[in-house]
Amino acid sequence: MKEQIETWNIHHRINIYLLDAIKEEHLTDISASKGRNIGEQFAHLHHVRMMWLKAAAPDLLTGLNKFEKGTKLTKKSLTTGLNKSAAAITTLLEKGFAEGKIKGFKPHPSAFLGYLISHESHHRGQIMLSLKQSGHAVDKKTQFGIWEWGTR
Repeated sequence: MKEQIETWNIHHRINIYLLDAIKEEHLTDISASKGRNIGEQFAHLHHVRMMWLKAAAPDLLTGLNKFEKGTKLTKKSLTTGLNKSAAAITTLLEKGFAEGKIKGFKPHPSAFLGYLISHESHHRGQIMLSLKQSGHAVDKKTQFGIWEWGTR
């Protein structure tokens, strides 16, 4: 279980690493195909985590708040929200691995971890593409840094 939890934590730190590399004013950048802007993409990660917490362990929602539509999203507010929801997901994963299940998710906790990482990595790619299309691509250090799982 320790390695699975560390895998989640590395993944989360990579999300924050990317968010840190984005200029505040670029949180409103949007892809050429429309959809969510950069800040809304990060908020979506937080909201999906909360959705799973509500279904699987509502007691872990304490202290977590949604980003309401129209709220100005900042790097600070997104980082705070993501850190809190990541900690709650860590607790859910610890409980799930100990019990062998995540309520409301099949087939098992390892698949749930894979689902979370796949979903969030998809959005990380969308974020990077949106930034590139907006003329604000992240620097090469960050582009390569998101793959440095051994140092994050």
